[in-house]
Parts: sequence; structure tokens; C-alpha cells
Amino acid sequence: MSQSIIADAGRIVVKVGSALVTNDGRGLDHARLARWAEQIAALNKLGKEVVLVSSGAIAEGMQRLGWSKRPRAVNELQAAAAVGQMGLIEAYERGFRGHGLHTAQVLLTHADLANRERYLNARTTLRTLLGLKVIPIINENDTVTTDEIKVGDNDTLGALVANLIEADVLIILTDQPGLYTADPRKHPDAEFVHEATAGDPRLEAMAGGAGTGIGTGGMLTKILAAKRAARSGAHTVIASGREDKVLERLAAGEAIGTRLLARQEPLAARRQWLADHLQVRGKLVLDAGAVQALAVQGKSLLPIGVIEVRGDFQRGEVVGCIAPDGRDIARGLVNYSADEARRIARRPSSEIVALLGYQEEPELIHRDNLALL
Repeated sequence: MSQSIIADAGRIVVKVGSALVTNDGRGLDHARLARWAEQIAALNKLGKEVVLVSSGAIAEGMQRLGWSKRPRAVNELQAAAAVGQMGLIEAYERGFRGHGLHTAQVLLTHADLANRERYLNARTTLRTLLGLKVIPIINENDTVTTDEIKVGDNDTLGALVANLIEADVLIILTDQPGLYTADPRKHPDAEFVHEATAGDPRLEAMAGGAGTGIGTGGMLTKILAAKRAARSGAHTVIASGREDKVLERLAAGEAIGTRLLARQEPLAARRQWLADHLQVRGKLVLDAGAVQALAVQGKSLLPIGVIEVRGDFQRGEVVGCIAPDGRDIARGLVNYSADEARRIARRPSSEIVALLGYQEEPELIHRDNLALL
């Protein structure tokens, strides 16, 4: 059954890494891009809706600008992305046109997904494009992103898109066969992981660092992406993009790569949006009792359970909730500003009026506005 997750899928997000679309980082490999277009067109003929998240813009920009090393300065990375996006989309457009398919470029930032209205607009646009049989080609909008609004890597972006459109499967194609119990380059006895549960903590211990100097994602980002995608019920497959016709063979039910299965019930749309916040305005450190109340009993967060308030935020912004040991356990819309939260922390709700002069809500975060991680 698990081998047929792609064969049974109606909506798929495919992410291809830099190593699979460039000539070792020296510009785009147009023959490879044409093959990706061919395979995705084949999936389209099977009635599957496919969204493509593709790396390669910065590498193409570097090649066009004559740069041999990836720049570190943000403005230079932005410039390379702006130049490279032209070539990347041009190449994909040409490839898909040969199969009678239109493409659409969609550039996203974390800010687009953090704002509820923009999140819903992006969701509607992508669903409309899929309904029109158009292939959306998505990348992070590196031209304008800074650390404050950056998604960070296309593995994470692929998971966010999978959540956004409620995809059935996220396929992460890389230059590695899949996940091993340890780095096979350093540990010859490492075993290949054919199937596991997305979000299993043991997977993160197995994952290594980034493998190339061009891309930004290593195996750990893929493991975390699968964990994130599972929140909306999407399964993940991590496989080698160097396998011949890998997408078509996966769609036929062939077992290739590592399958990370989503075992949990999909989060409701509003809670999914909250959980997808990569950056938060502040953090609330909870005591053990509050962690238990949220994570086990499904209750709201009361001021008395907050040990410490970090950051600067306003009422209605998204904040993180962390356990005493530093673990992120939830995201939520806070009912009070950071200054107000500090004044009422460790105090019962019955004292809010005396402490602040008014009471918006008895909870610091209501359970309806809370998403567990």
C-alpha cells in the first residue's frame, strides 16, 4: 500500500535540487530541465496535478554574471537570483511548451505565508492554476528576501507548498538515493531506510549536513520538510533524481528512495497556517504544567503557566511556545502584547484587570488559535 502512495496521489509537489538542474553549479543543464518537463508532463497525462519547486536560479545567475563562487553578501545573492530566474523560467517554459503545457512562475517569501490574507490568496492562485492544467513553478523570491522573511531552502518551501495546497505527496529529488541510518560516505555499514514515519525523532539523528557548496539543503532539511508536510497529511518520498524516469516509475508504484509516511490526522486549515510560521515575533517559555495542559489536555494557554516572555510583539501576532528545555511545542495568536504578557506572566487570570486595568481575554492564547508542533 505504501508503495502506491504516488500512484494513488491526485496532487503532487515535486522539488528538484540544484545538483539536478545545473552543470555542477555552473549554470543550468538544459537537457536535464527538458527531462523534468517530460516526466511531469507524463504525470499530468495520468490526471495528476503537479507543482514544481525548482532550485537553480542563483546558480544560473552566477554563471551569467561570470561568478565562480557563491557570494555571501545578501545584495549579490539577490542580484544573482534576479538574473538567474530569467533563464530558469525560460528553460522550463520551453520544455513544457513542447508537451502542450503552460507554466506559471510563482515567487514566494515567508512573509507571503505568514500573512493570513496573502496565504489564502496564494492558495487560491495555485489551485486555480492547477484547475487550468498549468504547471506552477515555484521558488523563493530571493530577489527581495532577507533573513527576517526567508524560508531558507527549497526543501522547506516544498513542504510549505504541500501544506498550502493540501497535496497528497511531496517528492524531494536529490543526488542521493535516499536516507541512510548514517552517512554512507563515512560509515560503510550504514543501512538504507526504505520506509519510516515522518516526524520520527530518530530520523533527525540519522541526517547529515549539506553535501554541496551550491545548494543550501542537506538531508536534515529533507527530514524536517517531511515532518512539516505530514502536518497536512502529505507523505514524502526522498529519492535520487539521477534515476532514469524516476517520477514516472514512482507514479507506476515502483519503490524508489525513502518513503516517509504521514500517520497523523491533517491539521485544520487555520491551525496549519499557524504551524507554518517559520519566524515568530516572540516566544513564551512555559512551565511543565502548561506544557501538559497544551500538549496533552488540549487546553488554552493561561498567563500563570508562562515563565518568561521573549521578544517584542503586539496583540494578534504569532508567537512560539517553548518548553523549559527549549523544545518548540506550539505556535499561537497571542491576546496581549509582549509588555502586557510580562506583567501578567505567572499570575492567575483573575488578576489581569488589576494588573493591566482591563481584560481582553482570560487566556494568553486561546486553544482555537493554537497549533501544536
